[in-house]
Amino acid sequence: MSGRELLKKIILPVELKELLDKSNKKVFVPESRSELVDMAFGEKNEDLFEVAYDVEGHGRIVEATVAKCKNGAAVNYTDAYMRRRDPDSMVIADLSATDKKKYIDAYDNNFSDVRMDTFKWLAEQDLIVMPFMSGGSELGYPSLLISPANAAFFAAGLSDLQKLIPASKIGEVYDPKAIIYLAPTFRHTHFNGKQIVVHNRIKTEHELHELFSYNLYPGPSAKKGVYGVLLNLGEKEEEGWVTAHASTVRIITPYDNTLAIMHEGASGGGKSEMLEPIHREPDGKMLFGKNVKTGEDVFMEMKEVGILEPVTDDMALCHPSLQNGKKLVVKDAEDGWFLRIDHINKYGTDPYYERLCTHPKEPLIFLNIDGTPNATCLIWEHTLDSPGKPCPNPRVILPRHHIPNIVDDPVEVDVRSFGVRMPPSTRENPTYGILGLFHVLPPALAWIWRLVAPRGYANPSIVTKDDSGMGSEGVGSYWPFATGKRVDQANLLLKQIINTPETRYVLIPNQHLGSYKVGFMAEWVAREYISRKGGAKFTDDQLVESKCPLLGYALESLKIDGTHIRKVFLQTDLQPELGEEAYYKGAEILTEFFKKELRKYLTPELDPLGREIIECALNDGKVSDYLKFLEMKIK
Repeated sequence: MSGRELLKKIILPVELKELLDKSNKKVFVPESRSELVDMAFGEKNEDLFEVAYDVEGHGRIVEATVAKCKNGAAVNYTDAYMRRRDPDSMVIADLSATDKKKYIDAYDNNFSDVRMDTFKWLAEQDLIVMPFMSGGSELGYPSLLISPANAAFFAAGLSDLQKLIPASKIGEVYDPKAIIYLAPTFRHTHFNGKQIVVHNRIKTEHELHELFSYNLYPGPSAKKGVYGVLLNLGEKEEEGWVTAHASTVRIITPYDNTLAIMHEGASGGGKSEMLEPIHREPDGKMLFGKNVKTGEDVFMEMKEVGILEPVTDDMALCHPSLQNGKKLVVKDAEDGWFLRIDHINKYGTDPYYERLCTHPKEPLIFLNIDGTPNATCLIWEHTLDSPGKPCPNPRVILPRHHIPNIVDDPVEVDVRSFGVRMPPSTRENPTYGILGLFHVLPPALAWIWRLVAPRGYANPSIVTKDDSGMGSEGVGSYWPFATGKRVDQANLLLKQIINTPETRYVLIPNQHLGSYKVGFMAEWVAREYISRKGGAKFTDDQLVESKCPLLGYALESLKIDGTHIRKVFLQTDLQPELGEEAYYKGAEILTEFFKKELRKYLTPELDPLGREIIECALNDGKVSDYLKFLEMKIK
């Protein structure tokens, strides 16, 4: 059946359907991912294909190049700004409740004219019309991509991230709940070169979430745009649920115990790293950390480690049909993972992902990697933003079925951790980087961290004006992708914590522990220790209230695989290079930032219990004060 005939089965907005019916352009409905990968190199199957458009008033603009490599398609954007997500790209066009930037306020006119202009532009292009499932084939929602045919790499990437519905599987009627319209030229003609993604939540007899992507970087649309669709759907449904911004891993310890950790946090917070094996030195030792003042290297050994079974990488579906009233149960909301590989800058850095990407089961989509046509794309060769300055956001889209030991079934979460990037902190330069190896949080305090969600130090994933890191990623750390009101998401997260009383909570930093640079090693050691402990289970004498109440409980001691972790890594105020005075200065920075962010939630719609918890934080409550709100299990 031709693309035109298949198009008749798809319910589209009336205005777009009329334009497409009159158009004589080609329509391609893919049967498989491999067809889209082949199309990514153009009709002539070029070794280096230019994704280019004739743009009124600007001439011919090459948005990206696609190199045909032995292991996939290497996509590179000609504009360095397009190589990572702009956090200000989301705009809301409809009149439904939202705390986000509204189109009419940002551009002083109604979106309807631009919407029609977009439809007209699409009707003038050869098109890819690709049905897919947002959120997975079992619990997901029928969705659609309408894209210019020369941007097939974008469609191929989306088909990896979400579940492609083959043309032959389309029924008599296909009624999408969400549609992505891809129109990259509008970045130049309407939005001054900026990445803009317009969400338009239509309420008619065919309720529809429209997503207009006016740029070719998939981060704000194919990745986080679909995330916004899932958050909106969960927010609207009667039972109310969220898609957590989290990786999840099931660990089989050397003692054959099994435990699942879900690691939440902003981009750069260590979600993908939670799924990675521990990185080791050539002699097998682990470089735990390096003192930023003295240069001292601290090594440790761990002969046996757990077997990792990845469950989710970035989006964990917490659908109500999965829950059991005890522990949180999650399933992957994606069919593929959008992996940032900035840390892999030379051969041998990360053999796990290097092996998966160098010899994949099928061709992959690479972004911001310096791929040479007809050669193997090497993931440690990052595209340069400028001479000598590599792009901080190299990516590969890795289908789930490429991942060893992948878990497809729903998984009960034993421990929910929250990750945040920490700057170095010393006597001379005190910062909020005062966290120890990991901290145990009462559930009420765990909720507080999910409301504030510090973006973290030197975030590599997004465009920011500075690297102070004290920006908030917002509620759930998924707020940049949500379309509604932050208080509604805050209430849903609190309800989720209340309804999963047997799941425990920890806080895990990365990059620095006070004056020590640790990268993600603290996270990996914490993962091994928590799994061997059977979860965040401790006796009373193993925990002590942190001097900064927001950090919950610190550990008094930690021994793993026969190795004692120094106490200065558990309680950073004991570090000579930091000290108690500088620690308290860092605690003050953190506390004031939390208070500023938490005040945003004090609206009439806030759950009464949530209001009490926030007021406790605003009044400098002690760690023990949070226990009166929700029970904390530690044994």
